[in-house]
Amino acid sequence: MDNTNLNTLPVDFIQNLVDNYRNNQLNCINQSIKIDDAHSVWFDLPALKSFIAEIEAQAQIVNPAVQSNDLGIRFYYAAYPENPAQPIPSNYAKRHTLVMVPTKEEEGLHYDFNPFKEEGKALGVTGIALAENHGTLIPPNTSIVESY
Repeated sequence: MDNTNLNTLPVDFIQNLVDNYRNNQLNCINQSIKIDDAHSVWFDLPALKSFIAEIEAQAQIVNPAVQSNDLGIRFYYAAYPENPAQPIPSNYAKRHTLVMVPTKEEEGLHYDFNPFKEEGKALGVTGIALAENHGTLIPPNTSIVESY
């Protein structure tokens, strides 16, 4: 199989990146706030595909001329509160997570995009925004499924 057209990275490079995070940022977090913080977040493909489709659909509503290459997703590092509300499990308290928000390119800049606001930009907004969160965290879930 020819991998020249696939999105690929050398396994040792991936391992080095993961080790760097675990040995530096994760270690510091675990020592300073005294928890066993999450080091990975899993999202199922249907959820990701649905989120991407929703970004494309909402962007078309706001601006029918928008092109797919003008759209993207920004991943924010985040942490759950000390007392998470349902449906977030209580054992996710204080742990890392990711929040994904759509972006839209304007004049060479990739702005956070909120199709539910009049101008579409999510900067400084209140209310509700198009976003995705709540993947499966490891830990507290089992790490036997991880390769890195």
